[in-house]
Amino acid sequence: MRPTLVFLHLHCLLFVFVGVCVPIAVGSLPHALPWHVSCPVRCVCQIKPWFSPDSVYHEAPTVDCNDLLLTKLPLPLPPNTHTLHLQSNLLSELDTAVLHGLTNLTDLDLSQNRFSHVRTISQNTSLSSLLSLHMEENHLSHLPEASFSSLTALQELFLSHNNLHVIAPGAFTGLTSLRRLHLNNNRLTTVDPRWFRALPNLEVLMLGGNPVEALPERGFLALKSLRSLVLGGMGLRGLAENALEGLEGLESLSFYDNLLTKVPTQALIKVPGLKFLDLNKNHIKLVETGDFRDMTDLKELGLNNMEELVSIERAALENLPELTKLEITNNPRLSFIHPQAFLRLSRLESLMLNSNSLSALHQHIMLSLPSLQEVSLHSNPLRCDCLFHWAAEDASHTHIEDTQTEKHSPRMVRFIQPLATLCSEPPELRSRRVREVSSREMSASCLPMIPTNSLPSYIEVREGGKLVLHCRALADPQPELYWVMPSGLRLGHAPSQASKGLPIPAPCHSLTASEGFNNTSSFSPGQPQDNTACNPSQHYRLLPEGTLEINKVTQSEAGLYTCVAENALGADTHTVTVGVHGRVKKRKRGNAAKMKEYQFRVDARLEVRDVGQHYAILSWQSGRNLPSTRLSWQAISSNAHTPTYTTRILAGTQSFNLTHLQAETFYRVCLRLGISEGAKRASRRSRESRKSQCVSFRTKDVPEPQPSLLLSPELTSTAVTLLLLALILLLLAGQGGDNEPGEGAGKHNSTILKEVKSPKVLIINHTDGSTAH
Repeated sequence: MRPTLVFLHLHCLLFVFVGVCVPIAVGSLPHALPWHVSCPVRCVCQIKPWFSPDSVYHEAPTVDCNDLLLTKLPLPLPPNTHTLHLQSNLLSELDTAVLHGLTNLTDLDLSQNRFSHVRTISQNTSLSSLLSLHMEENHLSHLPEASFSSLTALQELFLSHNNLHVIAPGAFTGLTSLRRLHLNNNRLTTVDPRWFRALPNLEVLMLGGNPVEALPERGFLALKSLRSLVLGGMGLRGLAENALEGLEGLESLSFYDNLLTKVPTQALIKVPGLKFLDLNKNHIKLVETGDFRDMTDLKELGLNNMEELVSIERAALENLPELTKLEITNNPRLSFIHPQAFLRLSRLESLMLNSNSLSALHQHIMLSLPSLQEVSLHSNPLRCDCLFHWAAEDASHTHIEDTQTEKHSPRMVRFIQPLATLCSEPPELRSRRVREVSSREMSASCLPMIPTNSLPSYIEVREGGKLVLHCRALADPQPELYWVMPSGLRLGHAPSQASKGLPIPAPCHSLTASEGFNNTSSFSPGQPQDNTACNPSQHYRLLPEGTLEINKVTQSEAGLYTCVAENALGADTHTVTVGVHGRVKKRKRGNAAKMKEYQFRVDARLEVRDVGQHYAILSWQSGRNLPSTRLSWQAISSNAHTPTYTTRILAGTQSFNLTHLQAETFYRVCLRLGISEGAKRASRRSRESRKSQCVSFRTKDVPEPQPSLLLSPELTSTAVTLLLLALILLLLAGQGGDNEPGEGAGKHNSTILKEVKSPKVLIINHTDGSTAH
């Protein structure tokens, strides 16, 4: 009986919900009511809900004549018409006499018609109550002076998706009440500041979709009341420092789908009250230190859909106390977010990072966000190792403790789509859900890893242009990054400057193969260099996070560039082939030939600098960057099964200390020169790159132990006995000498001394520790 009663109770509750709750919910929604008037043929006349530009609800008498292929106004139009819909017809002009009789007309929709001149609508038309005018998707090409001067009460004007390419400076004269102006998706190539002088109360301006490559300085100075500005899809490549000056009240700003290569930080400083910022789908490569610093009112920020974004640098977002939502998604090359990228974001609750190329989200990031509630990391090639311990199953159930401030702040950080947040590395954890992996299964330390898609395998730059290569890596301990140039020169940071986060200018320093390099080839731009033979057009700059910049590239800069990320546990490398082409096609083909010639002319001279009992120091000189060089060694003995050992040589290294060798042993060491595997497969001449240079040497012998007075106990006792005996004999000999002086006594004494000294020498030189007899 109990299941039946439960079933009946559920049915009763369902009937109550359907009979009571649903009617209340439906009745609360706005709905259309019949309007009993003489309605034009085929049109629909109803009382419909309508919201004013101030979002005030009205029940508006509405005449709906959309999609009727009308060529003129339908008749008769009820005189009390509040809203007139004439969308998607064939209208090219209006009978102004008919409109004069519509004294209550508030909203007029003429979109998707064939109007080519705005005068056909506004001239000799007095519509004192009209608040909204829709003219989208018509054939308007220009707006003359005072185009809408008769519509003095107008608050919304929609002119998007026309062919406007000319707007007179005073086109909007008389529209002092206008609040919304839509000019997006036209053919405007400039923005004239004079347009806005007549619009002191404008709050929303949409200019996106016009082919404007640059905004004028102080172009919006007259728009003191503007709250929202949309500049998407315009082709903007940059922003002047004063482009947004005067917009103190601006709250929402969109640069969606432009060509910006950097965050327009200096222009954004002039908008102190900004709350919503959209930078989606631009060509920004780096979000650099201080790009969004001190935007104290910003609440939401979008950095999505950027094909070229590779890195979020240290302190890129700093002191944004009101930021609650941050979206950085669908950036296919974004592989690095600095552990200290987000500083003083005390209210950030939602962090969206899905669909990037991130291998990890450092724990320091989580610690720096005390209010974080949810994070989205799915669709990333996540590496479940030591950097991901905070997300492990047994990490206090995602409770994070701030060890830096010694304050335990347990909080639950929720994964958005946890079932799709999977490990990609290491192989044994591949396809496992991150939240189901325990910290014991994750490694305690992390080898450096340079993401494969952070750097292209080949890049081409025009001669005289600028070469920029971005290299990033995360690991624990934090790795050091350096670059090896095509000449084999190693560019690394000067510690004093790198620690301060300053860009490091590297003076150009070229060495030919005949000149050679220092033993360890460690070059720091902060050290003094001899630049007398240097080409003054060269200029290298190495940024702290690993970006290499070369201005005014010449043919000598073509070749292989290798980024090396190294910590105490190991290293990772990535090589980029750079081609430099001239302005003429023939010269370009010549450069391609030079590149091939360069890639396969690899040589070096292997030498033995020093040999000890258990070590050997080897060195070689090369004027090329050899990113895949290997060193192998084997002991030479009669044993046919002597193992061969091989190690990988990091690019830019020109010496190696071979340790743990056996003393008094012959060794054969070979240096195998190599270039990238892709280049090897590309040419028949790759055999040259496989040639090995070998040397043989013998480790030093173990030295013979030096004579020592330290004797074993047995030898010591024997020596003492003999010494005592010698003393007794000497005493006796002395006494005998007194009785029998003469030559015979001297001989007898000498003979006795020889007999004593002989065993004493044998004892001292004995090496096996046994007693001599």
